[in-house]
Amino acid sequence: MELVLGFYGGIVYKNYIPGFAKAKVNVEDPNHPIMKGVPSSFMVEKEEWYTYNQSPRSNVHVIASVDESTYVPDSNIKMGDHPVIWTNLNFPARNVYIFMGHSPVLFNSEVYKTIFRNAIFWAAGR
Repeated sequence: MELVLGFYGGIVYKNYIPGFAKAKVNVEDPNHPIMKGVPSSFMVEKEEWYTYNQSPRSNVHVIASVDESTYVPDSNIKMGDHPVIWTNLNFPARNVYIFMGHSPVLFNSEVYKTIFRNAIFWAAGR
Protein backbone atom coordinates (compact mmCIF):
# COMPACT_ATOMS: atom_id res chain seq x y z
CA MET A 1 0.00 0.00 0.00
CA GLU A 2 2.86 2.37 0.78
CA LEU A 3 4.21 1.96 -2.77
CA VAL A 4 0.80 2.81 -4.23
CA LEU A 5 0.43 5.88 -2.00
CA GLY A 6 3.93 6.97 -3.01
CA PHE A 7 3.13 6.62 -6.71
CA TYR A 8 -0.05 8.64 -6.28
CA GLY A 9 1.92 11.42 -4.59
CA GLY A 10 0.86 10.60 -1.03
CA ILE A 11 -2.84 11.26 -1.58
CA VAL A 12 -5.73 9.37 -0.03
CA TYR A 13 -9.24 9.20 -1.51
CA LYS A 14 -11.72 11.52 0.21
CA ASN A 15 -14.89 11.92 -1.89
CA TYR A 16 -16.29 12.05 -5.43
CA ILE A 17 -19.17 13.45 -7.48
CA PRO A 18 -21.48 10.41 -7.67
CA GLY A 19 -23.84 11.90 -10.26
CA PHE A 20 -20.96 12.78 -12.62
CA ALA A 21 -20.16 16.25 -13.97
CA LYS A 22 -18.79 17.86 -17.09
CA ALA A 23 -15.67 20.01 -16.61
CA LYS A 24 -12.76 21.73 -18.34
CA VAL A 25 -9.28 20.24 -18.03
CA ASN A 26 -6.29 22.56 -18.46
CA VAL A 27 -3.00 21.22 -19.80
CA GLU A 28 -0.15 22.44 -17.60
CA ASP A 29 2.74 20.76 -19.43
CA PRO A 30 2.00 20.97 -23.16
CA ASN A 31 5.53 19.71 -23.91
CA HIS A 32 5.02 16.35 -22.23
CA PRO A 33 4.87 13.62 -24.93
CA ILE A 34 1.40 12.44 -23.88
CA MET A 35 0.03 15.91 -24.71
CA LYS A 36 1.19 15.87 -28.35
CA GLY A 37 -1.74 16.99 -30.50
CA VAL A 38 -3.86 17.97 -27.47
CA PRO A 39 -5.32 21.50 -27.13
CA SER A 40 -4.37 23.66 -24.13
CA SER A 41 -7.75 22.91 -22.57
CA PHE A 42 -10.56 20.48 -23.32
CA MET A 43 -13.91 19.42 -21.93
CA VAL A 44 -14.52 16.07 -20.28
CA GLU A 45 -18.21 15.39 -20.77
CA LYS A 46 -18.85 12.95 -17.93
CA GLU A 47 -16.64 12.12 -14.95
CA GLU A 48 -16.91 11.38 -11.23
CA TRP A 49 -14.06 13.77 -10.26
CA TYR A 50 -12.64 12.08 -7.17
CA THR A 51 -11.18 14.32 -4.50
CA TYR A 52 -8.32 13.57 -2.14
CA ASN A 53 -7.10 14.64 1.27
CA GLN A 54 -4.54 16.93 -0.40
CA SER A 55 -3.18 17.86 -3.80
CA PRO A 56 -0.37 15.54 -4.98
CA ARG A 57 1.34 18.49 -6.73
CA SER A 58 4.34 18.74 -4.40
CA ASN A 59 5.18 15.05 -4.97
CA VAL A 60 4.48 14.57 -8.70
CA HIS A 61 4.93 16.34 -12.03
CA VAL A 62 1.47 17.64 -12.95
CA ILE A 63 0.59 17.44 -16.64
CA ALA A 64 -3.06 18.58 -16.43
CA SER A 65 -5.63 19.67 -13.86
CA VAL A 66 -9.38 20.13 -13.75
CA ASP A 67 -10.93 23.58 -13.34
CA GLU A 68 -13.50 22.85 -10.65
CA SER A 69 -15.30 26.15 -11.33
CA THR A 70 -16.48 24.66 -14.64
CA TYR A 71 -18.38 21.69 -13.17
CA VAL A 72 -21.76 21.18 -14.85
CA PRO A 73 -23.79 20.66 -12.83
CA ASP A 74 -21.90 22.56 -10.15
CA SER A 75 -20.89 20.63 -7.06
CA ASN A 76 -19.76 21.44 -3.54
CA ILE A 77 -17.37 18.48 -3.77
CA LYS A 78 -14.12 20.27 -4.63
CA MET A 79 -10.53 20.26 -3.47
CA GLY A 80 -9.10 23.49 -4.91
CA ASP A 81 -5.85 22.50 -6.64
CA HIS A 82 -7.00 19.38 -8.51
CA PRO A 83 -4.40 17.66 -10.74
CA VAL A 84 -5.87 14.88 -12.90
CA ILE A 85 -2.93 13.78 -15.07
CA TRP A 86 0.59 13.41 -13.73
CA THR A 87 3.81 11.48 -13.82
CA ASN A 88 5.81 10.59 -10.74
CA LEU A 89 9.47 11.38 -11.37
CA ASN A 90 10.45 9.58 -8.14
CA PHE A 91 9.88 6.24 -9.90
CA PRO A 92 12.49 5.13 -12.46
CA ALA A 93 10.06 3.84 -15.10
CA ARG A 94 7.97 5.96 -17.42
CA ASN A 95 4.65 6.25 -15.67
CA VAL A 96 1.52 8.30 -15.97
CA TYR A 97 -1.65 8.59 -13.93
CA ILE A 98 -4.73 9.61 -15.91
CA PHE A 99 -7.62 10.15 -13.54
CA MET A 100 -10.36 10.27 -16.16
CA GLY A 101 -11.86 6.93 -17.09
CA HIS A 102 -15.06 6.42 -15.12
CA SER A 103 -17.43 6.65 -18.08
CA PRO A 104 -17.31 5.03 -21.52
CA VAL A 105 -18.41 8.42 -22.91
CA LEU A 106 -14.73 9.37 -22.79
CA PHE A 107 -14.03 7.16 -25.78
CA ASN A 108 -16.21 9.47 -27.88
CA SER A 109 -13.60 12.19 -27.28
CA GLU A 110 -10.77 12.46 -29.81
CA VAL A 111 -8.74 14.37 -27.20
CA TYR A 112 -9.07 11.61 -24.61
CA LYS A 113 -8.22 8.93 -27.18
CA THR A 114 -5.15 10.96 -28.23
CA ILE A 115 -3.95 11.25 -24.62
CA PHE A 116 -4.59 7.55 -24.02
CA ARG A 117 -2.76 6.51 -27.21
CA ASN A 118 0.14 8.91 -26.56
CA ALA A 119 0.49 7.59 -23.00
CA ILE A 120 0.75 3.99 -24.19
CA PHE A 121 3.39 4.82 -26.79
CA TRP A 122 5.34 7.06 -24.40
CA ALA A 123 5.35 4.41 -21.65
CA ALA A 124 6.47 1.82 -24.19
CA GLY A 125 9.32 4.10 -25.24
CA ARG A 126 8.13 4.71 -28.79
